[in-house]
Amino acid sequence: MERARQILRSVFGYDDFRHRQSDIIQTLVDGQDALVLMPTGGGKSLCYQIPALVRDGVGVVVSPLIALMQDQVDALTQVGVRAAFLNSTQDTGTQRAVEQALLNGELDLLYVAPERLLMNRMLDLLDRSQVALFAIDEAHCVSQWGHDFRREYQQLKVLHERFPGIPRIALTATADQRTREEIVSQLDLDMAARFVHSFDRPNIRYTISEGNSPRDRLWRFIEHEHADAAGIVYCLSRNKVEQIADWLCGKGRVALPYHAGLPEQVRRENQARFLREEGVIIVATIAFGMGIDKPDVRFVAHLNVPKSLEAYYQETGRAGRDGQPAHAWMAYNLQDVISLRRMMSESEADERFKRIAYHKLETMLGLCELTTCRRQTLLSYFGETRDEPCGNCDTCLQPPVTWDGTEAAQKALSCVYRTGQRFGVNYVVDVLTGKEDARIQSNRHDQLSTFGIGTEFKATQWRNIIRQLIAQGYLGVDVDGHGSMQLTQAARPLLRGETSVQLRELPAREKKSKSKVSRQPASDLNEADRELFEALRLRRLELAREQSVPPYVIFHDSTLREMACSRPLNENAMGAIAGIGEKKLERFGKDFIAVIQAQS
Repeated sequence: MERARQILRSVFGYDDFRHRQSDIIQTLVDGQDALVLMPTGGGKSLCYQIPALVRDGVGVVVSPLIALMQDQVDALTQVGVRAAFLNSTQDTGTQRAVEQALLNGELDLLYVAPERLLMNRMLDLLDRSQVALFAIDEAHCVSQWGHDFRREYQQLKVLHERFPGIPRIALTATADQRTREEIVSQLDLDMAARFVHSFDRPNIRYTISEGNSPRDRLWRFIEHEHADAAGIVYCLSRNKVEQIADWLCGKGRVALPYHAGLPEQVRRENQARFLREEGVIIVATIAFGMGIDKPDVRFVAHLNVPKSLEAYYQETGRAGRDGQPAHAWMAYNLQDVISLRRMMSESEADERFKRIAYHKLETMLGLCELTTCRRQTLLSYFGETRDEPCGNCDTCLQPPVTWDGTEAAQKALSCVYRTGQRFGVNYVVDVLTGKEDARIQSNRHDQLSTFGIGTEFKATQWRNIIRQLIAQGYLGVDVDGHGSMQLTQAARPLLRGETSVQLRELPAREKKSKSKVSRQPASDLNEADRELFEALRLRRLELAREQSVPPYVIFHDSTLREMACSRPLNENAMGAIAGIGEKKLERFGKDFIAVIQAQS
């Protein structure tokens, strides 16, 4: 590992590995496969970049997004790594030059899309090259039940079949247990070492805002808490994307639309501006975002409820990759639910897929309606336990209005039990409300003591109650079956009257949040240091424009903050700052020392 530590310091400018990076790197260096689940911003890239530099040959990185390969390569080139990409945006001459560099052993890392990798020509080129490892990024794309499914990912097992002696690493920032097993099965990773890091992103504050006028609530959020910051706003439809982008521009912000219906050139230009300019807001459908590596995104806002907790986690994870305070804000109302359910019912997918999609949506809605810590529930979904509330979500900071739902919960749980734990939400609600239904009558469930026991609530209210019981862990759902509900262990003491449960009430009127996230990442600096920080950012922007790269490729905000605090006046002191390796010190050290001297 000595060689790996040397590269970490000299190339990337860091003194210590984080989390389990060293174990993952050692696994690959030793020639073994690895499955890595690590949150966005957790340092996944170093887990394959450093082994690729330690081992002989080229590291081949499978990335699903062509548009971002350039920025990945730019960042590596800045630190002296020989990196390139191959994709359809390049002309034939450029592609041939990269291919020749590959054959000549002149590359450390090569980024390719899965579609290109699977071409016979590409596989033949790799046969003739020395390959150090294969890195399969965004590995959750293998799951056909996931929000980012890519059919080509299911064919990547060819790497194991054709190159059995070359280690592979599959990486993702989001995967529940079902998806993990799919990754292992589809990619032939049964013998891979598994590294599951905490999914928690403690620097992200989660807020779900209920009520009407979501657009106005969004503007209050942006204006009060992120007046000058870069952010992403997700919308459900293309039409809404363009409307919101125009509306934000009318409010004085630089806001750019991004969706699959725009010309490719427009999408590319808008994404480039978002990555390379300061304070830009991108308004997008879910077509935007996977693999986004912009570290200083201070907020991610959803104007519509995402389809699943996986999608929500993945999308909100694009905020605060630099570890500084960030905000995940979402507007929630009933119309979203109606729209999403209609889209699912009109889908041409088979019934099993629809059933799973419905369950994922209900679980997402359960998160919206929680009365307890949102972070605890979110982590629990990914199989992680957090003992204490986080203190950094809206339900912790401003507890919602609740009511004693014990009796209602007992009725619901009893009905699930008495109907044999074989039915879904709608059926149980129909029994509770005493609905005249042929299916209920044929099952003789109109004879049960729970038939019509819940007439004090409407069907929509019962569905709300049951969603909360699912979210709080009193009910489980068999998504592989027919969506039937079963009681969990937690339900037993509640049914026996040994415990009680609080359920969320819809607020009568919207309450303005008392919590604030800093308007700028340097708000904790004193006045003099903040002035220097802004001067350093300006110099960084000038250098980035000269080189046509995003500013964060030069230095991250966190590196500039450390400069502003420590004020290094020579190259030795500058080189001790995290994120400044030998190559960057050589290229940029004098520029930033000059800025510091001018401000001292």
